[in-house]
Amino acid sequence: MRVFVTGGTGLLGNAVLRELNEAGHDSVALVRSPYDSVVFEGIDTEFVSGDLLDRDLITKVVQNCDAVIHAAGLIHLGWKRLQESMKVNSEGTQIVVDACLQHGGKLIHIGTVNTLAVGTREQPANESTPYGNAGGQIPCSYVLSKRAGVEVVKKGVEQGLNAVILAPGFMLGPWDWKPSSGRMMLALSKGWKPIAPSGGCSVCDVRDVAAATVTAVDKDLSSGREFILAGENMTYKELWAGMAERFGQRSPLMRAGPLQRKFAAVLGDVIGRIFAEPDFNSAAIAMSSQYHWYDSSRAQAELGYQRRDVQQTIDDAAAWIREKHM
Repeated sequence: MRVFVTGGTGLLGNAVLRELNEAGHDSVALVRSPYDSVVFEGIDTEFVSGDLLDRDLITKVVQNCDAVIHAAGLIHLGWKRLQESMKVNSEGTQIVVDACLQHGGKLIHIGTVNTLAVGTREQPANESTPYGNAGGQIPCSYVLSKRAGVEVVKKGVEQGLNAVILAPGFMLGPWDWKPSSGRMMLALSKGWKPIAPSGGCSVCDVRDVAAATVTAVDKDLSSGREFILAGENMTYKELWAGMAERFGQRSPLMRAGPLQRKFAAVLGDVIGRIFAEPDFNSAAIAMSSQYHWYDSSRAQAELGYQRRDVQQTIDDAAAWIREKHM
């Protein structure tokens, strides 16, 4: 099978290309020109240079492929960059959907658990949990644009598109070239962080998510079927302690309290009004105060999704950060 992959320089897209090689599939990777060839070391793929918003290019590539894994996306956890996020995460998805409808290609759309209901400490969310659960997601640029992208896919399904929607949790692992989620680990490696965010996330291994993604390509599934690909539900204090330990740093003493969260949120927003919006803006602080805990039972039953031990994932992610980014 010939598979077109967008977002090949990203954490998941890069792992997907490697998994496609292992499964014996031919792949085509969309890249911007120029690109760093070291990112694709060990990957046998054909490269197409261009932009996700180039409709003619995307249509031409999709025409010669059997399936598309759409992993490209813009991640900005803040209030700014909404228009840019919509262009990539919604308009870019529309172009891919239109091309698949025109040429009959199967689409594996990479969403995020942030388009779903928010889980809780007591009850992790699944694909059927009502969206308003626990107050819902924070309507920042990332959440709104990724949700819009999923709606584009669902409308395509109504028009005859063969699509599967995957929603990964907080991914860690090797091949985090930019880095993306590895930025958290890199920050913790540079010094003691006494206060951790007050919420939690579902930590999964990018290699396990990539394996399930390729399974979704190969398997005959109901069009429009959604799958959560999450992992170990951890508080950020637990996760930060594990990350800090790998770099010889002390564990956080406590979770952020209401006053600490308020101060960081206000400070971040003030900075964002003058300069580029920082990572610790009010949207990001609010998101990190929620428990984004999820249940992957459906993916385990229908995709054979397997999750390796989270401590091994943190070990391997730390080794990657240490080798490539320090």
